[in-house]
Amino acid sequence: MRLARVLKHAFIPEWIARRAVPARSLRRIEEAIKAATRDGAAELHFVVEAGLPLHILFRSRSSRRRAEDLFSQLRVWDTEHNNGVLIYVQLVSRHIDIVADRGVARKVEQAEWNAVCREMEQAFRRGAFEEGALAAIGRISALLATHYPKEQPHAL
Repeated sequence: MRLARVLKHAFIPEWIARRAVPARSLRRIEEAIKAATRDGAAELHFVVEAGLPLHILFRSRSSRRRAEDLFSQLRVWDTEHNNGVLIYVQLVSRHIDIVADRGVARKVEQAEWNAVCREMEQAFRRGAFEEGALAAIGRISALLATHYPKEQPHAL
C-alpha cells in the first residue's frame, strides 16, 4: 500500500472531487443511459466515485478491482444475454475503467474498451466531463446495438 495514495483518497473531500460532475451533468448522463438501454437489449451502468473507500485502499485494491467489485454488487452481469457493461470513473485517481460481461467481452475486444476509456480521459483533462461521458455512452451504445440489436415486437 502506498501511503501517498491512501492520504490522497482519505483527505481530498468528496465535494472537491465531485466539482467536475455537477448534478445537471449526472442527470444528462442518466438520461443518455436510459435512452441507450430503452430496448432492454443490454444493460449499461455509469458509476462515479470521488475517492476509494478506505477498506479498499487498505486491501491495496486497484481501481480496476473496485470496478469489478461494483460490477458484481450492482448485478450488472444479471442480464439474459450476459451483455451488461459498467463504466467506472474514479475521480481522485483519475482512473476510468469499463467492465463488460462475458457475452459482450466475447464480441468486443478489450482494445475497443481501452480506446473509449482513453477518449473519456482526454475529454476529462480538458474539463469536459459531461461531453466525454456522453460520447462514451454513445459509442458503447453503438457497439452494443451492433452485437445486440433491438428485439422486434412479437406479432400476435
